[in-house]
Parts: sequence; C-alpha cells; structure tokens
Amino acid sequence: MFNQLLQFLRAQYALFGFHEVVTPTIYKKSLWEKSGHWENYAEDMYEVTGRGARGTRELENDQSGQNEKYGLKPMNCPGHCLLFASENRSYRDLPIRFADFSPLHRNEISGALSGLTRVRRFHQDDGHIFCRQDQIQEEISSTLQFVSLVYKTFNLGPYKLVLSTRPTDHYIGTISEWTKAEDQLKAALNAHSTDWALNPGDGAFYGPKIDIILKDSDGKDHQTATIQLDFQLPQRFSLSYDTATRTSEPPVLIHRAILGSLERFLALLIEHYNGRYPFWLSPRPCTVLTVNDSDSLVAYAQKTQRWLAGLPPVGDLRMLGPRQLHSTATPVSIDTSARPLSKKVQEAKIKGFSYIAVVGPMDVEKETVALEAHGQKWQEGVLEKALDDGKGMKGPVTLPLDAVRAYFVELMDRFL
Repeated sequence: MFNQLLQFLRAQYALFGFHEVVTPTIYKKSLWEKSGHWENYAEDMYEVTGRGARGTRELENDQSGQNEKYGLKPMNCPGHCLLFASENRSYRDLPIRFADFSPLHRNEISGALSGLTRVRRFHQDDGHIFCRQDQIQEEISSTLQFVSLVYKTFNLGPYKLVLSTRPTDHYIGTISEWTKAEDQLKAALNAHSTDWALNPGDGAFYGPKIDIILKDSDGKDHQTATIQLDFQLPQRFSLSYDTATRTSEPPVLIHRAILGSLERFLALLIEHYNGRYPFWLSPRPCTVLTVNDSDSLVAYAQKTQRWLAGLPPVGDLRMLGPRQLHSTATPVSIDTSARPLSKKVQEAKIKGFSYIAVVGPMDVEKETVALEAHGQKWQEGVLEKALDDGKGMKGPVTLPLDAVRAYFVELMDRFL
C-alpha cells in the first residue's frame, strides 16, 4: 500500500508540474541555524555529533565539519532552498516545484507517539513551490485542487479547511509580513470555499498555513494535507530571481503536503476501508487456489498466477527484455496445497483478498478461472468492457484468463 501511494502521487506530480528530488538526511548545525530551525525547532530535532566529539567548530571559518554538530532533518525546506540557489533563476522559470519523499525524523515525546499516526521516523509527500508574488493565488488554488482530486479518489471526506495564524512566540519575520501572508491565504480560501475555520496562533514558526483536517473512525481529528506560505526562508537563504526589469527579487516559498505523513495517512485509510480496499490499493488483490495438488493443475495455477499478474510465462529469462516502465503488475498470490478447497477459500477471505480465483481440471482445458469478488462489489461496467458481451455478474463466475486480466487492468487504471 505504501508503494502504491508513492506511485499514485508520482503520477499526479506530472499533472501539477512537480519535479521529484532526493535530498540528504543530515545537515550541519550551521544550516539549521540559518533556516531558524535550531532556534525554534531544536527540541523536536535529533542532534548528531560529527567525528570530533566536541560538537563545535574550532574556528568560525572552519568548514571541515569534523567538529560541528549535525541534525537529522525534520523537514525538507532548507535542502530545497539550497537546490533553488544552485542555479541562476529568471522570472520566466517560476514557479519551480520540488517534491521529496525522503524520510524525516522528529524527536516526539514518548507520550505523543501513537501507532502509525504519530511516529519519530516517517515519510511525507513534501513539496515546495518557489513562485513570484503574482503567482501566489494561482499556486495555492492549484494545490487545493490537488488536495480535492486526491481525496476524492480515496473517497475521503468531508474534510475541514483551517487557517492557522502567527504563533504568539517562536516565530521569525515581522508582523507586517505575517499579516500580508495571512491575507493571501484568506483570499485563496475564500476563492476556493466559504466553509473554513480560523485557528489563531498555530502557524509554523516561518509562516501561516492552511491545514486539512480529517476525522478517523472514532471521530478524532487528524491533520493530513497542509499549505504554508513563507516569506522568511527565501530571505534567510538569500534566494533571488532575475525580474523582467533586470533587478533581483526573492521568491515566495509555498510549503505543501497533500497526504502529509504517509504513515498517518495509511492508518486513516486502514480504518476508512475496514479491510475492504479498492483493488488498485489492496495489499492482497487476488489469490489463485487449486481444487487439488496434481502436477498438471499446479502448473496451470502457476501459469494463471503470472497471467493475472501481467507477467510473461516462466521461461528462460535471458530471452526476455526489461519490462516497460509503464507496465502494471498486480501482486497475485497462490495456494496449491493439498488442503480442502473450502479451507483455502475460508483462509483467503479471512486474509482479505479482494478476488479469489479457483482453478480445476476443466479450467486447464479451457484456459479459464472461476473468479469470486470478496469484500467488494463487481464493477459490472468495467467487467462488461473486459468481456465485451454486456453480461452482468453475481457470485463466482467462470471467465477466460484474458478477460480477468483485462478486468484487473481496468480496475487499476480507474482506481477502483
């Protein structure tokens, strides 16, 4: 499921103009001081000492890092600022959008830890947009549309939009800059929806933010997506781009996450679907069961497993070229044990397989399989397209292998 979430987001990044990058896990203390994290976020960071045990630089200009402290990154924004600064930028280049799935580490107190929803090492679908002042509204609107598209795909909601404003302490920048940023977010929220709430004093230390709040099955609120407007970090890192009038201006930085912590989002999905996952996301989409363990039937079951998975028959792999990047493989399990079929079917249902494919001697001759949907409805419109005969289905149905594979591909392509 984790990998499916990553693949799903990567497919959407192309639509929304994001470029995926990979950044280091550890940075020098001096970088965190520059970004303001060491002053405002140090208690929630993991500190690492370099090879020299003193943890300090012997000289102010010493850049060797031998004696300097390091910090595991709790967020990606400083690294993305360095990426922006690595090239000369023009106003025509903006907006520039970076996305990053690198693991993050936050030193949460033990009492705050809770299953997958609050952990110390996690992955976030982190993204940063560097844009011009006149692009802010469009970028925030596009991000809110991104959130809406993704949550609709997972059938999640309704969710709450909350604007978190300047903290009473532990913030950087001037009050006027904060007021300007908050007004920009309010305008974007009003343009997107009339239903949003204010959460005074809960903004990040570098800027106000829009949080998306989802309820779990117990009614508890969880923050998932977030959109943060930041005028401070670009100034701290001396970021700039060349304007049309040949002057330099700092870009505006928009921090955004659509799912937030992938681990937390997985926890919400597990409760939301209650074991009845859509086929494309299911950790156990299909299993192939045999009615007996004869050699011929076991061989056919293995062939069926690979066929339904979208893989070529077993053979000399040296004769095969690499699989195409766009090809979709479905994880299909198999049980060819000598146990009674009823026991194997019962076990498959307990394990939560979405579809159960049973093969017997007659299937070997006709190259068919008896397919049963478990825990979800037959997607008849999709199946009719696969069969091309308009036949509605109920219960276990005997189908050609080609039709089942076509059905699975349609379910994957349509996120069903």
